[in-house]
Amino acid sequence: MSIIKFPKDMKWGTATASYQIEGAAFEDGRGLSIWDTFSHTPGKVKNGDNGDVACDSYHRYEEDIELIKDLGINIYRFSVSWPRIYPNGTGKINQKGIEFYHKFIDKLLENGIEPMCTLYHWDLPQALQDKGGWANRETIEAFVNYAETMFKEFNGKIKYWITLNEPWCVSFLSNYIGTHAPGNQDLQLATDISHHLLIAHGKTVSKFRELNIEGEIGYAPNTTWLEPFSDKQEDIDACHREIGHYVEWFMDPVFKGEYPQFMLDWFRKKGVRLHIQDGDLESINQPIDFLGINYYTGYIARYKENSGLFDFEYIKMGYERTEIDWPVYPEGFYKVLTYINNRYGNIPIYITENGACYNDEPINGKIKDKKRIKYLKQHLVALSRAIESGVNIKGYLLWSLMDNFEWAEGYSKRFGIVHVDYDTLKRTKKDSFYWYKKLVGNNWFEF
Repeated sequence: MSIIKFPKDMKWGTATASYQIEGAAFEDGRGLSIWDTFSHTPGKVKNGDNGDVACDSYHRYEEDIELIKDLGINIYRFSVSWPRIYPNGTGKINQKGIEFYHKFIDKLLENGIEPMCTLYHWDLPQALQDKGGWANRETIEAFVNYAETMFKEFNGKIKYWITLNEPWCVSFLSNYIGTHAPGNQDLQLATDISHHLLIAHGKTVSKFRELNIEGEIGYAPNTTWLEPFSDKQEDIDACHREIGHYVEWFMDPVFKGEYPQFMLDWFRKKGVRLHIQDGDLESINQPIDFLGINYYTGYIARYKENSGLFDFEYIKMGYERTEIDWPVYPEGFYKVLTYINNRYGNIPIYITENGACYNDEPINGKIKDKKRIKYLKQHLVALSRAIESGVNIKGYLLWSLMDNFEWAEGYSKRFGIVHVDYDTLKRTKKDSFYWYKKLVGNNWFEF
């Protein structure tokens, strides 16, 4: 057995997102989001599931905060439902939405839990989508206006702010691959949206500075790692393109003020041109206080001509897979963190999402999710390696506090350390909950 220790000031937490847990979709003045529309469209979400009720956390937040307190963590990442604040995306504020988040945040603070607030975790107001959504530059200004409202309202209560969660998913997964809301399949559209999201991020950071808001601000891109199958240059280049789609494309403009040329060249080969207006890159290139990193999986891959967008294929290496069919690849976690650190410097990093899908059900009232514990151990060893290698890790927020609405997979995939019975909404702590609680209390574990 080896003992894996973490820095004394390490923050430990969990994470959730509004549409995935809140429910109360049509209550207290909340407007429709694109996920309400998408999930109610036949064939878009597995089993016809939707987030109308989800985990009912809108009504059960006090019970959920008791779980968080019992876990012993000191930071909790959640997202705000934009259409709960602005039912039409802009215009009139819904005061009941503001009041809910005040009650929720006050309860967190009463229990000694630091709120980390994500402003955008995918639930765009449908009223804005009807006007073109993120493809329409007016949505950028609507988002900054919404963010400004949140900053002013919760200044002093929320010290950690995240502008956007996983802009790759918002743009390419949702508007090129099309498996997430709004479900478009247009590469030029997705590329334009990726740029507009980064402008929205940068302008929001500028607004945060202008208002002199207390605290820190960053964003949370999702990452992956592809290890080349061989040392052939074509394999190396193919893997670099796919990594670049997540890392350089969404980080170079923020940290370097420019898009990576190798990606621009590749998109041009695909007939896609980025529409950059004067001042756009200056708007994006704003200093941030921390970087959120989401990591779940990685792959071994090699070049394959005319295969997908970036001419590569995954090689099945026999790695264990989680129940959402993602390889368990902790080595990629270490590699992408050190890669980011080497490329962008020693920026403070929070792991804003990391976790595993295993659909264990209660047996005699207990949930023995051994595979999830194994996954967490493997990835926390990789995280410790990154810390020892000089990566400036400030905290780790496990995904997710509880089983929830897993987007296009509906309720068929469970990522939580708390089991949710979707019929009764009963919460049951899994073995992983107790394992994580012990880790948090000790700040170390045996492996």
